[in-house]
Amino acid sequence: MDNHGRGPDPRPEGGADAPLESVENPGPRPLPYEGVWRFTAPAVDASVPQARHAVRDLLFRQGVPVSDDLIQGLLLIVSELVTNAVRHAALLSPVLAVEVAVGAEWVRVAVEDNHPYRPTALEADHDETNGRGLLLVREITREAGGVCDVEHTAGGGKVIWAALPLKPVRVL
Repeated sequence: MDNHGRGPDPRPEGGADAPLESVENPGPRPLPYEGVWRFTAPAVDASVPQARHAVRDLLFRQGVPVSDDLIQGLLLIVSELVTNAVRHAALLSPVLAVEVAVGAEWVRVAVEDNHPYRPTALEADHDETNGRGLLLVREITREAGGVCDVEHTAGGGKVIWAALPLKPVRVL
């Protein structure tokens, strides 16, 4: 999560072994809305709408060219991921982190907590009112032409992220 929002790929290029950009050739100049923003919040219910509003306000303030459908999908993803961290990780992770990374062609949202359990998308019973959060995140991401994943952090926790293209994808 350290590529500072540049490039067409939501994953950092080359990882830790990638060569640094030279001073003589600093690489492509970022667009005005490109960057990475990170904030923390307590793992409590009130953080769900606060995170959603913070992400929405950030995207608008930075002038990120997001369609209404894309912003709605991103905000639903943020709500689901923060809700999952609050419900399932708060005991071992009283603080969670939300990161927004914007590149020239994509936007990525991620939620990180310190709980070591790696969640799986479960099929919930039809009568259940919850339990479908990760399935919903995967479906929204897939329909938008994006990618999502769960990764372990160096500190033993996890980060769940979804990256969506800024330009609409034609589904055939």
